[in-house]
Amino acid sequence: MRRIHLFIAIAFVLIILSPTTSAHFFPNISSIPPSLLKPNATAWTSFQKLLGCQPGQKVDGIAKIKKYFQHFGYINTFTTSNFTDEFDDTLESALKTYQRNFNLNATGVLDAPTIQHLIKPRCGNADVVNGTSTMNAGKPHTVAHYSFFPGRPKWPESKTDLTYAFLPANNLTDDIKSVFSRAFDRWSEVTPLSFTEIASFQSADIKIGFFTGDHNDGEPFDGPMGTLAHAFSPPTGHFHLDGEENWVVDGVPVNDGNFFSILSAVDLESVAVHEIGHLLGLGHSSVEDSIMYPSLEAGIRRVELVDDDVKGVQELYGSNPNYTGTNTTLTPSGQDDDTNGAPILSSLWIHGFLWVVGSFFAFIYSI
Repeated sequence: MRRIHLFIAIAFVLIILSPTTSAHFFPNISSIPPSLLKPNATAWTSFQKLLGCQPGQKVDGIAKIKKYFQHFGYINTFTTSNFTDEFDDTLESALKTYQRNFNLNATGVLDAPTIQHLIKPRCGNADVVNGTSTMNAGKPHTVAHYSFFPGRPKWPESKTDLTYAFLPANNLTDDIKSVFSRAFDRWSEVTPLSFTEIASFQSADIKIGFFTGDHNDGEPFDGPMGTLAHAFSPPTGHFHLDGEENWVVDGVPVNDGNFFSILSAVDLESVAVHEIGHLLGLGHSSVEDSIMYPSLEAGIRRVELVDDDVKGVQELYGSNPNYTGTNTTLTPSGQDDDTNGAPILSSLWIHGFLWVVGSFFAFIYSI
């Protein structure tokens, strides 16, 4: 136990000394300089030749698609990483599972709907663990689709008021901090938990910071259009965001549409609400409009909890006495310890989640 405490103390010091940034914040998407915006059309141009690929074909770039699916668990990690450009049975099986998980037609072909989904911002942990999909797509509406971390970790019952603090080096304005406050409020409205901002970063239960590059937690950030953020399960309480992204504070979609079709514009509150769900112990859901769904639909700012989110977090913590939502009884997906199978990163950094924007684009951009 003393070794664990020492390791935690060392890790905390390393994070404090990590590269920090003031981050890129914009009041709305219209205020982002055009030079920073990279529309989806750019991504489409890079992999148009993959559109329509099917079993039996050999096309440059297929190997990178296999690596993408291996990253998210659709191809066994013990499989060789020296993939070929053959569209083989392994890729077809992986593709069909992906399509089923995200409620697409399981064609086994890289069709337009599938590629459009692949380039959406998404959480970077695996959807398939040890050959088993952790998403419960296609099941009856009476079955819950939420999931938990291995062992179902949660904050102790004695700790109902969780404190949070921001890394002082970030020098965040009150407007930025209020985005996180709203995100926390969405979870406190449905649970007995409350969240209080304090000044002491070291003493806070939840530590929020914007970092760049390698910030000593084993999950380096990679600049715009890469990893957006990651958070860790209770009681770790670390919530890190990439300071090089273009964070939009007032994320109301523009009238001419496609707010999230511009891959380098990121709605801060949407990411914050999702990551707080992970901080509380929730995994992913296959309900498409839920906060805990792994992908973010183009043009949508998703900040409202839906029934599946509420039922999941209330299974861990119970209901807020003042909550007047529905009382539908749902059966959690899988077994009692069903999880989304987040990988164990180390004795401290366990069950980490990553938001990845344009991760598919990043895999094949160099094709």
